[in-house]
Amino acid sequence: QVQLVESGGGLVQAGGSLRLSCAASGTIFSVSTVGWYRQAPGKQRELVASLTHYCSTDYADSVKDRFTISRDNAKKTVHLQMDSLKPEDTAIYYCNLRFYGTNYWGQGTQVTVSS
Repeated sequence: QVQLVESGGGLVQAGGSLRLSCAASGTIFSVSTVGWYRQAPGKQRELVASLTHYCSTDYADSVKDRFTISRDNAKKTVHLQMDSLKPEDTAIYYCNLRFYGTNYWGQGTQVTVSS
């Protein structure tokens, strides 16, 4: 069974930075796609960034050139470096791991960007 725990959220001013971290348990991390999703109040969950085990990345257009996803297979961690934050980035951010169609989710961490 896979468990994911996010951390690193908080309150920042527009233009600031945050680094989200996700600690994973389980045996399938290194062969799984990892990613970050976010959900703002009144909106559906949206993909922010993903990274496959073969190093293919996918970013939402709204965060390209500002956010960077990375992974450390040895430590079973996923990170999301968020720079130049905007108020519209405010949301709960969820860590995700996908293994052949099965999705695992963390509990979420709140990111609030003030202006």
